[in-house]
Amino acid sequence: MDTTVGLRERKKAETRQAVHEAALRLVVQHGLDAVTVEAIADAANISRRTFSNYFTGKEDAVLYGEEQRIQTLMQGVRLQPADLTAWQALRGAVHDLYPDLDGPEREWAMRTRLARQHPSLLARQLANHATLERELAQAIAERGESGTARPRIMAAAFLVALRVATHLWIEEQQVRPLRDVIDDLLDEVARPFA
Repeated sequence: MDTTVGLRERKKAETRQAVHEAALRLVVQHGLDAVTVEAIADAANISRRTFSNYFTGKEDAVLYGEEQRIQTLMQGVRLQPADLTAWQALRGAVHDLYPDLDGPEREWAMRTRLARQHPSLLARQLANHATLERELAQAIAERGESGTARPRIMAAAFLVALRVATHLWIEEQQVRPLRDVIDDLLDEVARPFA
């Protein structure tokens, strides 16, 4: 029974990833407005109904990789050693998330460019980031940061540093590894929190 459940969940994850990759590829090639849910479903070799079982729309399919990254980051923050400060835990989670940036960072760059070009993707991305900011603030508070404002400020500053680093990295045409750009900006922002 457990093997069947594990296999079923693995197949669902593979299908979700295939739909995401098809959506991202088609939107990069043709633009968000020119791509339909049906085209994404066809490219992923699934039915329109199956698409609806996984995503509510094409924006969700395009940004799925980012949502996965957000969940991984949150899990990474919570798994950092208890003796680290909240800021050290945030940085450690980023380093764990990007041990060897190569393929995933290119996908991140594509999603960031697309969000800049399409208001519906940007709105969805901003909603994802607002949720992440709340969850990070909660995780920071759980690490003993006092007061109601400090965890929120720290979470917001951390996410702004990640966003600015990503935009700088794209503007620099990805000459340096994204992780290096992130480290530089986190160093700048860290002074009040370290």
